[in-house]
Amino acid sequence: MNDDLPAEAPLPPAPVERPAVAAPEPAEIAPEADPGLRRDLLVLTKMRLNVFVLITTFFGYLLAARSGGRSFDWLLVMNTILGTAAAAFGSAAFNQVMEVDLDARMKRTANRPLPSRRMDPFVAFAIGWVLSAAGIIHLAAKVGTVPAWLAAATVAIYVFIYTPLKRFSSTNTLVGAIPGAIPPMIGWTAAGGPLDGPAWFLFALLFLWQLPHFVAINWLCREEYETAGYRMWSDGDVSGRRSGLLAALFALGLAALPLWPWLAGWTPGWKGDLALGGGVLAGLMMAALGGRFMRDGLRTSFRQLFFFTLLYLPLELGLLAIAWA
Repeated sequence: MNDDLPAEAPLPPAPVERPAVAAPEPAEIAPEADPGLRRDLLVLTKMRLNVFVLITTFFGYLLAARSGGRSFDWLLVMNTILGTAAAAFGSAAFNQVMEVDLDARMKRTANRPLPSRRMDPFVAFAIGWVLSAAGIIHLAAKVGTVPAWLAAATVAIYVFIYTPLKRFSSTNTLVGAIPGAIPPMIGWTAAGGPLDGPAWFLFALLFLWQLPHFVAINWLCREEYETAGYRMWSDGDVSGRRSGLLAALFALGLAALPLWPWLAGWTPGWKGDLALGGGVLAGLMMAALGGRFMRDGLRTSFRQLFFFTLLYLPLELGLLAIAWA
């Protein structure tokens, strides 16, 4: 999953409307003046960001259990969450080891444990290695080989493709959305679900949801990204028109996606109609927020889009949990 996610502390309100200025990264624990080891470990593993990973993993398991009439095994769920969490925390540590020089250039990340030199990079690398390996091995031993392979693919894409690509190409956002979309498939297969249409629908849902979410983050933090040397879609987009258009287009794709399970018959009856109507309406509202920002270029408009993306995911997952039986 994109490491600038997902889900950090809310952005402070701006007193006046103006083009983008540096803003706190929305998914990471705000740094303290003198954080201790516990806080540094939370930041290194991107704890708050990875909460979304664990939530979507759980919902993948829940939906597979409901749709297949399978029993809900809490021990299996806990082993799935534990293995997925370790792999996600490890990949976050690897990411920060690889980006320590870029993090040092940005005010909102300069106080992380590595760029501030409170933690030795070798120690962070060891933490990343141990956690990633332990998570994958735990999934293989306690859950299943398919979830373990999916977790391994998540770590590999995030660390070896997405992280270095951020320095060279703005397509990193698309690539970074791939590992962010795999966790619900881990949960789905952990419950015994096959890698069939419903599993790929969950992948598509998380993939498309991340795009307007990260477009908003990228634009709100545009100046710091440019200073550090990251390549983002927001580069040079002072007016925000390009970012707003991209967010609106991705949201329209998200609005159309609920048609897939409805037409396929995975969500029958009035509950399926509710999930269809709610999903389409929520996607269109997100597209409208992106379109409004594209027109007015106000910072508050994009903040509203960002916060709506945070509301969208639990809403959509909740509708699916109701309808998917």
